[in-house]
Amino acid sequence: MAMNPNGAVGAAEHAPMTNEEKKVIFASSLGTVFEWYDFYLYGSLAAIIAKQFFAGLDPSAAFIFALLAFAAGFIVRPFGAIFFGRLGDMIGRKYTFLVTILLMGMSTFIVGILPNYASIGVAAPVILIVLRLLQGLALGGEYGGAATYVAEHAPHGRRGAYTAWIQTTATLGLFLSLMVILGTRTAIGEAEFAEWGWRVPFIVSIALLGISVWIRLQMNESPAFQKMKAEGKTSKAPLAESFGQWKNLKIVILALVGLVAGQAVVWYSGQFYALFFLANVLKVDGPTANILVAVSLIIGTPFFVVFGTLSDKIGRKPIILAGMALAVLTYFPLFEALTNAANPKLAAAQKSAQVSVTAAAGDCSFQGNPVAREIPSHRCPPTGGRSWPSCRSW
Repeated sequence: MAMNPNGAVGAAEHAPMTNEEKKVIFASSLGTVFEWYDFYLYGSLAAIIAKQFFAGLDPSAAFIFALLAFAAGFIVRPFGAIFFGRLGDMIGRKYTFLVTILLMGMSTFIVGILPNYASIGVAAPVILIVLRLLQGLALGGEYGGAATYVAEHAPHGRRGAYTAWIQTTATLGLFLSLMVILGTRTAIGEAEFAEWGWRVPFIVSIALLGISVWIRLQMNESPAFQKMKAEGKTSKAPLAESFGQWKNLKIVILALVGLVAGQAVVWYSGQFYALFFLANVLKVDGPTANILVAVSLIIGTPFFVVFGTLSDKIGRKPIILAGMALAVLTYFPLFEALTNAANPKLAAAQKSAQVSVTAAAGDCSFQGNPVAREIPSHRCPPTGGRSWPSCRSW
């Protein structure tokens, strides 16, 4: 908390948010919500996409490869953050925003009109994966850029409260994708949705793209960047300064491994994986799973702003550590409770017929196949008087 020379709290910390600041937060957040909407459509429809684009594989392998394609977007996100972060440092946040939103929006729209495996064969999943990579690059630049843009507008002592709105965008983007999917499913029916209706949420994203571009064109460059540019203090080699100097690189590594990795596990396990777990593990029907997760998102979203504001008062570290500790203590019991409530027969079967895997380290090995498969020609040695039927790769 900032203090003036007389010991009074700085007026900026208690001043109400100006109209310009509200515009900055709204414009940045709304555009980023749309980008997350585009990004999460694929994951929310992974089971259908597996049948449409990976039909050349057996159902289990098709679903796994569909999830791997979804993961491809995450793999390239750091590279998108680096590339577009550098671009933002050189030409400004506003124009970088326009590039990322156009890249994301067009990639999403093309998924909606992309012919499936039955139409063009193996080219379909290849093009799909390329589009997922482009989405990942765009989101990597968008999310970090939006947080930076808002932070550069935030008054001293209010950065947590202001940037917390950007943290709500991933949750709101997932919520929006679930609502559009649910609305389309309800309107045309499950059979039609699985056949062609799944394309509708991707195609309507072109309207969101138009709104996003219009909003971004109204935005001004951040005052902090304008000041640096006017004073000639913008970095000439932002990548070299960030990653080529150990004093800066160690901060990047600590932030990536110590903060962001744990935060990602907490968020995706508690929100996105919960949807996958309900629909694909517990066999809850799609519309019901969408409604359950959507309601939970509505309940949880305001707390981003609550804890962001609290971090301005007590610091970021206690909030981060408390959140991670809460996840460690509650996630296993909560997912177990979810299983008992949504599929009690499965929960009972897990308790009465637990799976036990026994293998001799010298005879069994990982075969590098993403789908567990039996290897009939190889058998593990007898153990305790019982001969195990086969060795499996996991």
